[in-house]
Amino acid sequence: MKPKIGLEIHGYLETKEKLFCNCQNFHDMKKIKPNTNICPICTGQPGSKPMLPNRAAIDKIIQIGLMLNCKPVTLPKVLIFQRKHYNWPDMPTGYQKTISGAYSIPVAENGEFLGIRIKEAHLEEDPAAWNPDTGIIDYNRAGVPLVEIVTEPDFKNPEQVEFWLRQLILTLSYIKAINRDAGIKADVNISISGVSERTEIKNVNSVTEIVKAANSELNRHKNKKPKKQETRRWNSELEETELMRLKENAEDYRFIPDPDLPGIKLTKQRIEKIKNNLPESPIEKLNRIIKKHKIDKENAEILTQNIDIAELYEKVIEKINPKFALPWITVEWFGVLNHNKKTMDELETKPKHIAELLELIQEKKITPLKAKEILRKFIPKSFSPKQLAKNSEKIDDEKTLLPVIKKVIQENHKTVEDYKSGERKAINFLIGQIMNSTNKRADFQAVRKLLEKELK
Repeated sequence: MKPKIGLEIHGYLETKEKLFCNCQNFHDMKKIKPNTNICPICTGQPGSKPMLPNRAAIDKIIQIGLMLNCKPVTLPKVLIFQRKHYNWPDMPTGYQKTISGAYSIPVAENGEFLGIRIKEAHLEEDPAAWNPDTGIIDYNRAGVPLVEIVTEPDFKNPEQVEFWLRQLILTLSYIKAINRDAGIKADVNISISGVSERTEIKNVNSVTEIVKAANSELNRHKNKKPKKQETRRWNSELEETELMRLKENAEDYRFIPDPDLPGIKLTKQRIEKIKNNLPESPIEKLNRIIKKHKIDKENAEILTQNIDIAELYEKVIEKINPKFALPWITVEWFGVLNHNKKTMDELETKPKHIAELLELIQEKKITPLKAKEILRKFIPKSFSPKQLAKNSEKIDDEKTLLPVIKKVIQENHKTVEDYKSGERKAINFLIGQIMNSTNKRADFQAVRKLLEKELK
């Protein structure tokens, strides 16, 4: 049995405004009061007409096509918005405006990304948020620009889907094309060659749920071998799919060119300008970092999980030795971000402040422990650590350290006895007490040397 899995992936484009009106395109529409980010256009009021499509959104879709290695478009090319008709409460006009359908030419087509063929990528508007249980509709996100990326059914298993999707999200976040925090949703198409007909699972949110839905539906196809095409929904609580309706065909949507929107002509100059301004892909950046700075692959992959982190590292090493800076970015700074559940774009972090901090360590003006303490204070906004370091000079002279060491020994008789009885790790507790007594200013090597001497 040969599984065939294809995806129709929807992601929120990073633009300041909605697709056909001036309402804002917020990162998270749930954080604002329902039905406050609206106008007559995005709520489909009678007599309202759409504005010309958001230029930034069209540029973003071209960028995405280029990053997905789609074939060069035939120019001049005219993008035609279609009306995709369907009767659901989340679409007040009764149709969705989309560059897809019977009369449209895709913005990008015939691409390939990490071994999976890309059928097409196009632009469309997002419907409103409709809760079928309560009947409540929130139009805040109605009209937000969406990219839809349609793959061929080349995935062999859900595990491959998960890896590929995470790499896709990372790549598109590099060019600031999609809102990574808003996540993605996908229609998952599954069949087994010679065994079952295709099923489409609609609007599955998050990579984790997409993988779960694919696994569940694949098992259903192996066991029940469905012979009719179906459209199903994913029930995340029951972790199984449920029948919505038999699969609709393209003619059911009654695609027609939208008479309110003129064709958008793409020029060679516009596409070449966008192409020339594209950043490196994560794979290109990974290979360059490994080669240029002789960094092991594991650490390079950590850096390239987020373009902001990779760029932070590259700016820091303009002043700091790359090998020295590496663990401070991939271990210490990542640790601070994870502990605070923050990402770089939520913070005000200046590379020069991290570079200054590392310089203070290299110049032996502060201890690594003190530096870690200062680094934690860079949330939510970094600052120059030089002023703070004036009262945090490293202590490494015997005259200052010895009284502190003797006091710690006197106050921790049991630990001292444990150490003398052969528990060599007990010394770490004593060193920690000395470091705390000096506000992390004591030099670790000097403390250990003097402490071992006193314990003898």
